[in-house]
Amino acid sequence: MAPTKMLSGQNKQNATAIVIRRGIITRSHNSLANAKQSAAVKDPRVKRKADGSPVKDKVAKRSALGNITNAIGKSLGAQIQEAKKVTKKVAIQNKPATNTLQSIGKIPIKPDNVVPVKAKPPSRVPAKKKEDDKVEIPAKIANVRRSLDLEKSEDSSLYVSALEDADESLKKSTRSNSRVESKQDSKTPAKSEEQPRASSIPKEPALSIAARLDAPPDTKLPPGVQWDFDAENWSDPYQVSHYAMDTFNYLKGREHLFPIGDYMERQVCLSPWMRSLLVDWMVEVQESFELNHETLYLAVKLVDLYLTKVTVGKETLQLLGAASLFIASKFDERIPPMVDDFLYICDGAYTRRELTRMEINVLKIVDFDLGIPLSYRFLRRYARCAKVSMPTLTLARYILEYSLMDYSTIMYSDSKMAAAALFIALQMKDLGGWNATLEYYTGFTDGDVKEIVLALNQGLHRKPKEALATVRNKYSHKIFFEVAKVPLKQVLDI
Repeated sequence: MAPTKMLSGQNKQNATAIVIRRGIITRSHNSLANAKQSAAVKDPRVKRKADGSPVKDKVAKRSALGNITNAIGKSLGAQIQEAKKVTKKVAIQNKPATNTLQSIGKIPIKPDNVVPVKAKPPSRVPAKKKEDDKVEIPAKIANVRRSLDLEKSEDSSLYVSALEDADESLKKSTRSNSRVESKQDSKTPAKSEEQPRASSIPKEPALSIAARLDAPPDTKLPPGVQWDFDAENWSDPYQVSHYAMDTFNYLKGREHLFPIGDYMERQVCLSPWMRSLLVDWMVEVQESFELNHETLYLAVKLVDLYLTKVTVGKETLQLLGAASLFIASKFDERIPPMVDDFLYICDGAYTRRELTRMEINVLKIVDFDLGIPLSYRFLRRYARCAKVSMPTLTLARYILEYSLMDYSTIMYSDSKMAAAALFIALQMKDLGGWNATLEYYTGFTDGDVKEIVLALNQGLHRKPKEALATVRNKYSHKIFFEVAKVPLKQVLDI
């Protein structure tokens, strides 16, 4: 390649401009910067002069405590006349002080060759705050300062006028302050009279938003209701008393969205006995995996909803139960079992693909809506509101779980099933029947649940079968207070 040529004059200028943009300083740039710096630096020997200073050999009036340049905008003649007036006033006031004051009537005009004696500049007073302006200067000190300043030089009118302005400004400030104080004094008695009136009236403390939310509502209970359970537990976050009643009313309103009818007529290969065997096996799986009771109730509901719409063969019934438990455990469990666990519990009768395919089919049938109202949730709510003991609640749970195997109870409402199970438990424990408190919190009277109570009691009196002994054995344990051994009631008070 050919060597690069030298740059011309124009190219050099462009090059320097490019270099300057990049941040590299050239000689020309250095010279310009030095020139700017030298212009900016002032010669210390030159006397400093203010921007607003008067012309040389002209008299200027300067206030020490007021405006710094209050003579700006006035003509020179007006300044001289003001100086004359001030000197005359001072001479009249200070006659006995010195004889030299008598000669001060006019300002003598000096020749140019005579140099006047420079007066010593007054000591600089530090800038004071607005509060310090209110301090008054005694008259004796002011007169002494005036006489001393006049004896120093003939140009003493500057300092006398400054003191004069200072006195005037101080007088104005004191007058204004006295007026303000007098107004305040005139207003204070009115306030003092009003204070006892305001204090005599008790003021209600303003409650914050948090205090209003924490305070329980003032609800009027129906006659006969013994207590307000939600108000008593208003500050307990686990009871969620703020919206517990609304939540269960909402669940009652959703029960009609999951209807279950008599589907055994359409199921050619199934029978109520086979369904009871399936539910018994699902209870055993729930015990083996230590699942929640809500998981078991939701799985049984999914089985019934699927069988209501789809015809199932005998060989796929257990697969439907396993898939339903798998879905319910994902919905209610903190750590649900794995797919392999359900394949193992089925004794290898199905493959992973078959289980996942059945899971997809069940979710499609219920339209992926797993917020199904469960009788177990209603039972826990009713027992808490009635303040039932744990053995009595466990007996009601046993009655309700035993009814899962009974095909004749699948069409009843879950909220009514829970109320009926609790009613039977109270009767078996000799704790009375249906009262106003239970009627208020459940929303049902004893007549609303009478049919279900009789059906559940009849199922308990049936002769137990050895193939369906899982629920009975489960609640015969000491952990569950052996409630399965409690004697049944032949006649219920209903």
